[in-house]
Amino acid sequence: MTSIAIVGAGPQLGLAIARTFGSRGFDVALISRSREKLDDLVGKLTAEGVTAAAFPADVLDRDALGRALKDAATRFGGIDVLEYSPVGTFGVTTLTAPAETEPSQVEFEMNFQLYGAIAATKAVLPAMRASGAGTLLYTTGAGSIEPDPRVANVNAAAAALRNWAINLHNELTGTGIQAAHIGIDVSIGTAVIPGLPTARPEQISPVYWELHTTRRDQAERVFSL
Repeated sequence: MTSIAIVGAGPQLGLAIARTFGSRGFDVALISRSREKLDDLVGKLTAEGVTAAAFPADVLDRDALGRALKDAATRFGGIDVLEYSPVGTFGVTTLTAPAETEPSQVEFEMNFQLYGAIAATKAVLPAMRASGAGTLLYTTGAGSIEPDPRVANVNAAAAALRNWAINLHNELTGTGIQAAHIGIDVSIGTAVIPGLPTARPEQISPVYWELHTTRRDQAERVFSL
């Protein structure tokens, strides 16, 4: 049986990705901070016939994140696909303009986005190398590509993650392992940034399946309307 681990799983895009892969026979490991919210997602997927399990961990706690992924690999016999897309919450993530940005505000986002992604990758990549197969998918907002001055600190860290993910894709060429970046140029579900169009998560999740299956040569996809 094949499996996907979704880091930053939530009721919008994370659940849609889980359904996209789960409906095609994948077991689903859901990772985020809240056990209660994860259990709700597991309940929804189980009711739809998808095998899913919760592995609570905070991406800012790299040891806990690594343990969660190793526990998921033990539960499901390995991790075939890693999807990394944690999203900050208002009150936790401060959005800053470029000239107002403090180093600490970028540092927090780097820990949240880039360093968490690196930690998650190091937990699953050795087994993928050993098997000669696997997929690593990293999600950011499209500000990683076309910066938006309203969210400068988030964009800076997202751009770093994008750069690293594309570099990883290039490094892994020929190994059987796919790594790719997905830039989301919409608000998901409800409008967050004025002027940005809104899409349903079910419109976006097929991009992840394509990068895993038919578009493994691509290092990046941008979803926009």
